[in-house]
Amino acid sequence: MMYNNLASVYKGKKVFLTGHTGFKGSWMLKTLSMLGADVKGYALAPDNDKNLYHLIKGDQLCESTIADLRNKKKLIDDIKEFQPDFVFHLAAQPLVRLSYELPTETFEINAIGTANLLEGVRAINKPCNVILITTDKVYHNNEWIYPYRENDRLGGYDPYSASKACAELVIDSYRNSFFNIKNYQEHQKAIAVTRAGNVIGGGDWSKDRLIPDIARAIGNNQKVIIRNPSSIRPWQHVLEPVLGYLLLGAKLVTDPIKYAQAYNFGPYGEDALTVKTMVELSIATWGMGEYEVPQFTNQPHEAGLLKLDISKATDQLGWRPQLNAKSAVEYTIDWYKNFFENEESSDKYTETQITDFLNG
Repeated sequence: MMYNNLASVYKGKKVFLTGHTGFKGSWMLKTLSMLGADVKGYALAPDNDKNLYHLIKGDQLCESTIADLRNKKKLIDDIKEFQPDFVFHLAAQPLVRLSYELPTETFEINAIGTANLLEGVRAINKPCNVILITTDKVYHNNEWIYPYRENDRLGGYDPYSASKACAELVIDSYRNSFFNIKNYQEHQKAIAVTRAGNVIGGGDWSKDRLIPDIARAIGNNQKVIIRNPSSIRPWQHVLEPVLGYLLLGAKLVTDPIKYAQAYNFGPYGEDALTVKTMVELSIATWGMGEYEVPQFTNQPHEAGLLKLDISKATDQLGWRPQLNAKSAVEYTIDWYKNFFENEESSDKYTETQITDFLNG
């Protein structure tokens, strides 16, 4: 099985996790806790009472610091004090549409915040494996049918995508200047980058995201409103990349020089589906719901077509997607149905889904 040795890698190890209060970060926190890791979280406060972090009782799973990535001194001090064995950097301003409203803040958080984190890594004098999570949107998107590979040109139309491409330039500069693999024996820091496609899963309540919009609408007996029905995305369940990140961290332990590079984590090509198809699958899985496609005007630009080539991760890491798009939707919608029927059981339901993935 892909993940059968993760507990032996992370049990008792110190893991510094940014963004631990967010959607993907909460899934990562719960998984690390189940693997026996000692987690220190650094993030802004959860943004609503339904937040997955609250549902999994996140404050009981880690030592939590509520602070901003832009607070350079606080971030560096926390990393130095904790002396981590691993760093997973998930914290970000993650929303495309919000980036049009807050462009400078998006660049500050995603690019300068990453530089601040890497300054913290520079400040520790011990071996450390660092996995920096960016996005599939770092690629200069030609909206063609070909999937993007790790060595393709980076870019970004909207402020979010561009800020993440900037973060990649920051990472590359630090890796060349301070964490060069040629000098690994001196600094002992392995720096890897991961780029994941659109993730879905229970506990995401973000505004202007497809699955949360579907869950809110159906859960409250309202119609699902679709903005871009023909847009195609590489949909995957959140645990696919989360466990991919952890697998990459384990690989860095075995060979920090070989695996200190960039990896795409996404679904197989046939699982890049349209928004409309995803909505129809969700309604069919839930067993109820309707949708409509209003005519919006003056909408901010969002990419219509984006696919990832995951052959590098499958070949070098032995990672592979466990669910196709239909199964990922079913896992996700089942979580939300459970939440609306019995909110108190959300923590246990989340743990059950993680166990299913770990057992392959």
